[in-house]
Amino acid sequence: MNHRTALISPLLPLALYGAAVALIVCGMVVTSHFAGGRRKHRPTTPPYESGMTPTGSTHIHLSVSYYLVAMFFLIFDLEAAFIFAWAVSLKQAGWSAFVEMLVFVGVLMAGLGYLWHEGALDWGPSARRSKSKPREESSLQARGDDVRQD
Repeated sequence: MNHRTALISPLLPLALYGAAVALIVCGMVVTSHFAGGRRKHRPTTPPYESGMTPTGSTHIHLSVSYYLVAMFFLIFDLEAAFIFAWAVSLKQAGWSAFVEMLVFVGVLMAGLGYLWHEGALDWGPSARRSKSKPREESSLQARGDDVRQD
């Protein structure tokens, strides 16, 4: 076995796998192009999902709190994953890794403190309204407009 064959032989399975994946993807794209329906006008049928006819509007407006909870979950879930990986390798990493983790957690806690201070963790509408809009409510009451109290 010469030197060139020794370098190529470990890469052969990877090259075959890449070629097979590319062939399958191209086959799917070409098949969907020819087998898919052609529509040149706007669809007139209602949306059809999971075998059930939709009831009500398909445009649902979600509260901003929903997205905040999702972002906070991702942030703190990733933090937990990093801390777990750090804890597993703490003996091998030494004191420098401990200091780096303290900095990491400190930055995240500073961000949490900032979010808390700005009111991003106040889920109820009454807490935000009492802090940020007292003048607007009083001006609405002076005009005689209806002000909703929570």
